[in-house]
Amino acid sequence: MSLRPWKILETTRPRKNLRVDTCELPNGRLIEKMVLEFSTWATIVALTKKQEIILIRQYRHGAGKVIWELPGGVVDPGESPLNAATRELLEETGYSGGTMVETGAVSPNPDNHINMLHTFLAQDVVKFGAQQLDANEEIDVFPTPIDEVIRMAKNRDLLQSMHVSALFFALVHLDRIK
Repeated sequence: MSLRPWKILETTRPRKNLRVDTCELPNGRLIEKMVLEFSTWATIVALTKKQEIILIRQYRHGAGKVIWELPGGVVDPGESPLNAATRELLEETGYSGGTMVETGAVSPNPDNHINMLHTFLAQDVVKFGAQQLDANEEIDVFPTPIDEVIRMAKNRDLLQSMHVSALFFALVHLDRIK
């Protein structure tokens, strides 16, 4: 059997960023699929000269708790993922500088998201200024030794799966994983 995309019979948009497709499967069965239409995202593994990764902590409503994360955010319309990563790092942490390279890209959830996450490694970042947070953001910043961040990932202290992916890509780029 050859796999193929489902046939979309009807689309409704009950809310911004939410699409509901009525689809016909190859076997003729009809189903409804919800699709979240989010923008592209960028996440940064920012590494200081002391080999510390800049971690942040913030409340995440879906998880219902304050969690450890990497800095990152939405790629604005017309903005490149690299420019968004540079901007988000500075806004959320006050860190900037050094060199930044894209290390990977992943789909947050290809079953029901249309967007991609671009991951970056920024090396030799320095504290540049104060945070420039959005009105709904409260973020604490923690420079953390790289080996401690790896331990945190192993111990499930980093819950954000896309950030674990970003860490993985960065560690591969740094030849910490073979």
